[in-house]
Amino acid sequence: MDFDLIFRDARIAGREERCVDIGIRDGRFAAVEAGLPGGGPEERLDGRLVLPGLVETHIHLDKSRLTARCNCHTGTVQEAIAEVARAKRDFTEEDVYERARRTLERAILQGTTRMRSHVEVDPRIGLTSLRALLRLKRDYAWAIDLRLCAFPQEGLLDDPGCEDVLVQALEAGADAVGGAPYMDRDSHGQIARIFALARRYDLDIDLHLDFSLDPSHFDLEEVCRLADACRWGGRVAIGHVTKLSAVPRERFEALGRRLADAGIALTVLPSTDLFLNGQGHEHSVPRGVAPAHRLLAAGVTCSLATNNVLNPFTPFGDCSLVRIANLYANIAQIGTPADIAGCLDMVTTQPAALLNLADYGIAPGRPADLVVLDAASRAAAVAEIAPPLTVVKAGRRTVTRPRPLLHRPG
Repeated sequence: MDFDLIFRDARIAGREERCVDIGIRDGRFAAVEAGLPGGGPEERLDGRLVLPGLVETHIHLDKSRLTARCNCHTGTVQEAIAEVARAKRDFTEEDVYERARRTLERAILQGTTRMRSHVEVDPRIGLTSLRALLRLKRDYAWAIDLRLCAFPQEGLLDDPGCEDVLVQALEAGADAVGGAPYMDRDSHGQIARIFALARRYDLDIDLHLDFSLDPSHFDLEEVCRLADACRWGGRVAIGHVTKLSAVPRERFEALGRRLADAGIALTVLPSTDLFLNGQGHEHSVPRGVAPAHRLLAAGVTCSLATNNVLNPFTPFGDCSLVRIANLYANIAQIGTPADIAGCLDMVTTQPAALLNLADYGIAPGRPADLVVLDAASRAAAVAEIAPPLTVVKAGRRTVTRPRPLLHRPG
């Protein structure tokens, strides 16, 4: 049997104990086995780790790379929202496209092959950002599957005319609907409207939620209630939920069980959550990052994601999900090989489950998406922030990164 491409001596993530060969034909995995017979162009991986692509569930392509346009002094979330809202008035479709393109390309170079990006819609910007990202989605389909979640960053109920624009975005091709309930005085009212729109358009939901360190009130309980009532379990994700970092263990475990029972997935944004929380503390600064690994153990689908890149919400970022996994492991003080490996699962298999990607994985018949990392195991990849050496999308090589060469004397 001939193949279009064969990777030999590969360690597949989650099955690292032995090496196998991976045969690709017509854009799909055709065979995965040791000692694979057959011919075709081949590459030896020498036991390196192969993933079915990194999966980004929560990023803001439309407002990336704004640092130079904003004047930030306090580092608070309120300042970040205000500065980006001011900068947003000058957005054009071409401006959004160009900034988002640079960020998307960086993510592709870092091994991301699937992505959900939030995109802001409101009466001031209209569908400008959505149109730009819909173009980007088409233009880069050869390298990445890009899904768009339309959401109102500055509130929904308290922003007259915003729901009309959000509806226009859903009808124009947004793949999911989101919100930021804490931006409205009636947070439960916004949550109800988002669920109503999701049911009307048969869309998944992705909410920015419970973003503070005050655990006296959780909107996640209302999200769970509505997910049960609407039978939307498995189709709802909540991001940030930093309040979970500020509750005692017993309360945390009860909330974890509630999330698992309701089928609500959680996305933690380590870089942003660490940067924005705890501002104003002069000592004993709280991390403000929800312990996703503990929720994962309780049966909650959990992902780690980038959120913002080079803007007031997060004034840094290289779009490396492996680095995000490493950062989370440091913050959460994770040290066992099994738990460190689990951090890589939260940028691969877990976010794939969050996005309901039925065709994700290295198995015959599935789309031939893969990333080769310069490591021999998931734990080593996270611990060493292993770079991607090769990326393949639908059977076509999209990224090649040569290994660095050490030039010794003589």
